[in-house]
Amino acid sequence: MRVAVLGAGVVGVTTAYYLAELGHSVTIIERASAVATETSYANGGQLSYSYTDSLANPEFIPRIPSLLLGLDPAIRIRVMHNFSMFPWGLRFLAQCTRAKATENTIAVLKIALRSAELIAQLQKKLSLDFSYKTAGKLVLLATPRDVRAAGVKSSLKRQHGCETRILSRDEAIAREPALEFMQQDFAGAVYAERDQVGDAQAFTRSLSDWLQSNQSVTFRFDEEISGLNVKKGRFSGVHTMKGEIESDAAVVCMGPWSQRFLQPYGINSGLYPVRGYSITLPPGPRAPSVSITNLRHRIVYSQLGKKIRIAGFADFVGFDASQDAERISSMFEIAKFAAPEAADYSVEGVSPWGGFRPVTPNGQPTVGRTRIDGLFVNTGHGSLGWTVACATAESAAIAVTNAE
Repeated sequence: MRVAVLGAGVVGVTTAYYLAELGHSVTIIERASAVATETSYANGGQLSYSYTDSLANPEFIPRIPSLLLGLDPAIRIRVMHNFSMFPWGLRFLAQCTRAKATENTIAVLKIALRSAELIAQLQKKLSLDFSYKTAGKLVLLATPRDVRAAGVKSSLKRQHGCETRILSRDEAIAREPALEFMQQDFAGAVYAERDQVGDAQAFTRSLSDWLQSNQSVTFRFDEEISGLNVKKGRFSGVHTMKGEIESDAAVVCMGPWSQRFLQPYGINSGLYPVRGYSITLPPGPRAPSVSITNLRHRIVYSQLGKKIRIAGFADFVGFDASQDAERISSMFEIAKFAAPEAADYSVEGVSPWGGFRPVTPNGQPTVGRTRIDGLFVNTGHGSLGWTVACATAESAAIAVTNAE
């Protein structure tokens, strides 16, 4: 079957891989000049299989007034002239129950654990170069109450095959001595020994090189998609600025832009673009070897080869990137204060990044068939796109194959 994959981020390229493995002839169409130039370009680097906790939960609701007032420096919400957020926000609030938060957390956990299996298999087969290693992950917990709540979640996840441990402050420092040099007191931490790190852009680039050399996958860069050829509820091709590409099926892997693209065809992917940021620096004298998530500041620290990736924040501002410089500067200062020896903050030419993450109200990716025959989606991964990319790609490829 001829299948068009729309988008060449980590989700699109992994989708192409699994489609090709199932025998399909695949064409990837991308408006940029290379793979992984936007959402996948410089994320936190964490393959965070253990930390799939739903953002929509009962604890989020009491925080809403302070968030709207801008009292949390890590989250910015713009209400005025941001009307698309209202329907999404209402659906998000409907997910903020204990039962739904548990359901969504476990649903994403199962996808993440499958993705861990798949990326290990893929790496064993292809030996790609993307700073991939099992570093482990520590999620810092600010208060004893946070520790108790994390213990309940850890027990729940253990029932579904995810092994994590709750460490005291001293135990966490013994596991990662760099924590002793961070300017934050914490009551304990969740430790996931099997969590990994890897450079998503390097992975996507290496996998695309392999696909072009070893599979029937064609990449069409610098090609803006203008629409789809849909007649009588059936997809038959993709319109680009360079002409039509006839296809038997298509998978939309356009991340946060999927919603805008699909809306004219009566398909609501339920996405909202949440902007996050990162900086990439040389390691400092006390760079952590374990991946660190600082929940209080909403910042992560990951060592990717010979560099430290610091990423975080969550801005609900629509498709607005005008304040990137300010937000990246703010994150830089917070990271420098919280972990002054984790990276070399004095280096010239810091590599900053800002990117939109496609977030669904329930935090679960949207994968599979649409109301149009032959048209499929693989989007809505939120901040876990890198973590769950292989699993959702496999699911999308199976859905396409089963529809033949």
